[in-house]
Amino acid sequence: MRIAIATVQVPFIRGGAEMLAAGLVEAIRQAGHEADVISMPFHFYPVREVKRSMEIWNSENFEAINGYNIDLVICLKFPAFYLKHPNKVAWIIHQHRAVYDLWDTPFTKGLSDSDKGKQLREEIIQRDTHAFQEFNKVFTIAKTVSYRLHSFNQINSTALYNPPKLANYFYTAAAEPYIFFPSRLENLKRQDLLIKAMTYVKSPTVALLAGEGGQKPNLLQMIEAFDLQQRVKLMGQISDEDMLAFYAHCLGVFFGVHNEDYGYVTLEAMLAAKPVITCTDSGGSLEFVINHQTGLVVDPEPEAIAQAIDQLYFNQKAAAEMGKAGLERYHSLNISWENVVQKLLY
Repeated sequence: MRIAIATVQVPFIRGGAEMLAAGLVEAIRQAGHEADVISMPFHFYPVREVKRSMEIWNSENFEAINGYNIDLVICLKFPAFYLKHPNKVAWIIHQHRAVYDLWDTPFTKGLSDSDKGKQLREEIIQRDTHAFQEFNKVFTIAKTVSYRLHSFNQINSTALYNPPKLANYFYTAAAEPYIFFPSRLENLKRQDLLIKAMTYVKSPTVALLAGEGGQKPNLLQMIEAFDLQQRVKLMGQISDEDMLAFYAHCLGVFFGVHNEDYGYVTLEAMLAAKPVITCTDSGGSLEFVINHQTGLVVDPEPEAIAQAIDQLYFNQKAAAEMGKAGLERYHSLNISWENVVQKLLY
């Protein structure tokens, strides 16, 4: 088959969604089919730009492009859902969260206060619901996304997990006294929670944060304000080799994001046989982290996070056992590209 993967990209931001699309193309090609990603840039604001993107995708017909007939289209992200094709499958990374679960929260301040924002929300929910009814099959990347889709759009779907980019290369090593947190430096990732937690940590554990993003200046100011320069390090972008090593040698991994759709960090920690500290409102990670079995689930409060960090340090044998249980849990879930391709294509 000739298969198109339809998605959007925010220019200069490359994260889990882009890695998923690249992994899916490679997996489909390995299965003996032709595949390519068809993407367009997406603007989060202003409202008119969001609506313009919706109309562009709604006008696209993917049955044939430049003389090439397309047998199947897999749609990943809003508003690529609106394109025209008789054989569409959805594998939803996420919808436009600003008008769904993030509506009327500090993460989307301003949008919910305007009439244009309210009209946009109504239009997107209505059009999404209609679009998903046209798909032959609807999958999501996690149960968290499926729950959201059913809650807002009354659409049933199946969660379909895929492996992280370097799934075959993770390894584990003796723990050293640091907590690792690799992720984009953005509000939803909540690096500030870990930084604030370090003011309460009693053990000699330090925090190493990898990644770049718009919140870097604010986080650096916070580290200086709390006089944590010796306990918290922003490492910036690191190589794949270094990332694997930091996972392998850490005491544990922090992933206290706000309502994450899926979260490769949790799976990467499990592959490195390391326990995960996550929060009660962190979304996708809660599908994998079982409290006191594969990690620790705590309230999104700095003191609670600090207590979890100290628990890992002062009982490292139990921490290692949780990491081992996490690795076993990962392997029990049949997380593979072969399974993804089988479900999406057949």
